[in-house]
Amino acid sequence: MRPGDIVTSSNGKTIEVNNTDTEGRLTLADALVYACNQGVEKIVDLATLTGACVVALGPSIVGIFTPSDELAKEVVEASEVSGEKLWRMPLEDSYWESIKSGVADMVNTGGRQGGAITAAPFLKQFVNEKVQWMHIDLSSPVWNKKKCSATGFGVATLVEWVLKNASQK
Repeated sequence: MRPGDIVTSSNGKTIEVNNTDTEGRLTLADALVYACNQGVEKIVDLATLTGACVVALGPSIVGIFTPSDELAKEVVEASEVSGEKLWRMPLEDSYWESIKSGVADMVNTGGRQGGAITAAPFLKQFVNEKVQWMHIDLSSPVWNKKKCSATGFGVATLVEWVLKNASQK
């Protein structure tokens, strides 16, 4: 992949590559389309999508992005039980302007300012509007430098969320 390449996602939207270091969001975009095609009602994705959340929230809090107040409430409540710290970030429609492309539907990154906030609207383009969706940008606390190991951050929150939802059915 090279800057200037145009790739087509599995939902037919075209993406101009302007940064080759963000290939993960291209894969995640197709994974979101796939999940929606399976008929799910809710999707929570976790990814180390941007370093911008580390700058904004520090080393122990992750940013969450969702247009769904209901899903935000559910997952934040689960995080309070698990002890993992989440902070809801804005999904600002006006930031979409920074990822528009002159030759494709969008570019794969929006620039330096508001990096985490521009990444979320990118992903939103690949989620069916009928599906409640949340992106958890867990760049900050996924790695323990002292132990040189992964922390598993996010797993406890998702387990709590799934267990609570399963018990309500």
